[in-house]
Amino acid sequence: MLLRALLLPAFVVAGWVQVASAELALVMVEEKGCIWCARWDREIAPKYPKTAEGRAAPLRRYDIDTPVPTDLAFTGPLRFTPTFVLVEDGRELSRIEGYPGEDFFWGLLGAMITRADPGITMN
Repeated sequence: MLLRALLLPAFVVAGWVQVASAELALVMVEEKGCIWCARWDREIAPKYPKTAEGRAAPLRRYDIDTPVPTDLAFTGPLRFTPTFVLVEDGRELSRIEGYPGEDFFWGLLGAMITRADPGITMN
């Protein structure tokens, strides 16, 4: 214990201690048979991981008919599919309810990510 107390300041000065950064993710709340989910899958899903948005907030899928995973905390009930929830370390920051089409989706998502972390650029 004494050794750790003596060495910790040296590690901090040397830059060896890393501060954990918040992790963004985009949770897609979906359900079987949802035609708008299928449309999103056709129009967005193939390119999402290759975009700045996909790199800033990797996609995670959640079936609305299953219990909410313990590592996710939503601010309110989930009623519609698809719903896209931007989370930081599992806690909801903002959401898009429904799929407004490709043109609107990218703009809304980009604004959500920029509000969450102004240091992220959507290019």
